[in-house]
Amino acid sequence: MTNIADLTLAQLRDALKSKSITSLEATDAYLNRIESANPLNAFITVTGDKAREMAKASDEKLAKGEGGPIEGVPLGIKDLFCTEGTLTTAASHILDGFHPRYESTVTSQLWRDGGVMLGKLNMDEFAMGSSNETSFYGNVINPWKREGDETPLTPGGSSGGSSSAVAARLCAAATATDTGGSIRQPASLTATVGVKPTYGRVSRWGVVAFASSLDQAGPITQDVRDAAIMLRSMAGHDPKDSTSVDRPVPDYEAVLGQSVKGLKIGVPKEYRLDGMPAEIEKLWAEGIAWMKDAGCEIVDISLPMTKYALPVYYIVAPAEASSNLARYDGVKYGHRTDNYEDILSMYENTRAEGFGDEVKRRILIGTYVLSAGYYDAYYLRAQKVRKKIFDEFTDAFSKVDLILTPSAPSAAFGLGEKSNDPIQMYLNDVFTVTGNLAGIPGASVPAGFDKNGLPLGLQLLARPFDEETMFKGMYALEQAAKVSARPKEWWA
Repeated sequence: MTNIADLTLAQLRDALKSKSITSLEATDAYLNRIESANPLNAFITVTGDKAREMAKASDEKLAKGEGGPIEGVPLGIKDLFCTEGTLTTAASHILDGFHPRYESTVTSQLWRDGGVMLGKLNMDEFAMGSSNETSFYGNVINPWKREGDETPLTPGGSSGGSSSAVAARLCAAATATDTGGSIRQPASLTATVGVKPTYGRVSRWGVVAFASSLDQAGPITQDVRDAAIMLRSMAGHDPKDSTSVDRPVPDYEAVLGQSVKGLKIGVPKEYRLDGMPAEIEKLWAEGIAWMKDAGCEIVDISLPMTKYALPVYYIVAPAEASSNLARYDGVKYGHRTDNYEDILSMYENTRAEGFGDEVKRRILIGTYVLSAGYYDAYYLRAQKVRKKIFDEFTDAFSKVDLILTPSAPSAAFGLGEKSNDPIQMYLNDVFTVTGNLAGIPGASVPAGFDKNGLPLGLQLLARPFDEETMFKGMYALEQAAKVSARPKEWWA
């Protein structure tokens, strides 16, 4: 049998349709790999029995020449997506024992199209983090290592389980979410492709909320074609989500390989940060050269509001988090403390026991900036600056078709190296938060390696709902970069 781990999602899809592989064979192969990859800690829950049931049902459809676009393809699901009857924790102690009675729109569409659920992927608690070190279920380990160094590295966050699992070939592809860069940054650190669609392109219904005006679901995959396939299944209007936009979902795969000649690529000078590693500066220059060689026109642009993006994000996101997380009190579901005398002490002790330090930090920040006397000074002012950031992108996209930047300010760093310095940790999102604040689509594509053999990515940003142009640019970057290396399987 073909080695499943060597196949992309697209190749596996075609092999399943040609019946050279069965879904059950593919599912068992991935489940075996997951079992041997325990040191990575990428999964919180493995749903082996459910996966085999879904695979058998897919094989029956495929045998009749039926089935959806990803029929029989085994997937990993970030544990932020509610899955009916399957433990959903958001990697938090406070959601212990929570088995939703409903299915998120994204996962229901993936199952509609034939996907098979291998299990729920580890992540930063409530998606708050950039290194996957805040999970109640322990750190996720990056399958990549520095050459000659055994230090365990971060896979990025908050979608670290998704990026680690895809990089280690523990699933054909994975769902992820991006509030300030949590798809693109982990993709950059693991040599995977991560796509954050336009806000409103993918339903948020059934996705555990962090910051509702910033959260957006998307895929992490092995390559650009796989990302196009996954996004088409995940996207679409959902009447259950008031922020979902009613627009047709294009066939993203169909645009891959189309010429990018004549596209104008913006290069923002404000993204050239003081102290940025020379390797990332060099890679960015190479990316610019690749796009120029493909026939694109390079245009220098200015986005002066960029310097305010991180402060704005760390006012808006915690404010929304403090509101969203108020629902977790131990009354109806999840963890409830045994140590209480009355309902007030039950609330206090449940939340004290159930939330981790980073979640508590952001709830406190958010409650503070929303409090009387500070709302106007912080939250309202941040929202005004956010509008200016959006206006700045609108103006830039009147002159260019895509914007090219680095995806992350560094390669993967060692676990524990930044965990005691929240400011250093927050700076991991410096290149990505603007995309969330403006609601525009963004993607990270593997583009090279640093001196230690660790992956580096480049980011493309596009106009709202112009993911097609973004995918054309992503494919051109991928073809020029030719990143094909995989991590050595030290964990097996």
